[in-house]
Amino acid sequence: MSEPITALDLPAQELSEATRKYFAICEEKLGMVPNVLQAYTFDEEKLRAFTGMYNDLMLGDSGLSKLEREMIAVVVSSVNKCYYCLTAHGAAVRQLSGDPLLGEQLVMNFRSAALDDRQRAMLEFAEKVTEQPAKLDEADRQRLRDVGFGDRDIWDISATAAFFNMTNRVSSAIDMRPNTEYASQYR
Repeated sequence: MSEPITALDLPAQELSEATRKYFAICEEKLGMVPNVLQAYTFDEEKLRAFTGMYNDLMLGDSGLSKLEREMIAVVVSSVNKCYYCLTAHGAAVRQLSGDPLLGEQLVMNFRSAALDDRQRAMLEFAEKVTEQPAKLDEADRQRLRDVGFGDRDIWDISATAAFFNMTNRVSSAIDMRPNTEYASQYR
């Protein structure tokens, strides 16, 4: 018997052919279907909304690289102490950067990492979005502009940080468990 992926008893519903194909692609590319996706199988409409927003933010057109977006996910998840997201997105940072140390540093304390000014400003902004969103002001946005981010990039940093604040809270509230495969990936 496998371990439950959340603390809730929400039985999976019959999935559409499109979702079954999506899960098959996950299995082929990742070697697994991420538990975050499996957790949503009780309501396929919610699953589609989650994957649509995730795919747009993390894989869509942006002035931010995939690594930068994953770095934001890890830093926000570190502030929120989200076990699922730290495990899953920490693995993604290790993969995309080719640097296992960077993934661990971002999980524990991004200030310990050798970051350039652009990355540091981006992560400090994401941290403030997480800890003190009402205190964000034009000086915070200007700091991002000063290191080369445009207004569209600032939108993407903000939206990515906000999305992971939401998912961290859901993951923590339902005790979502990461796939064990993440723990040993890209080390």
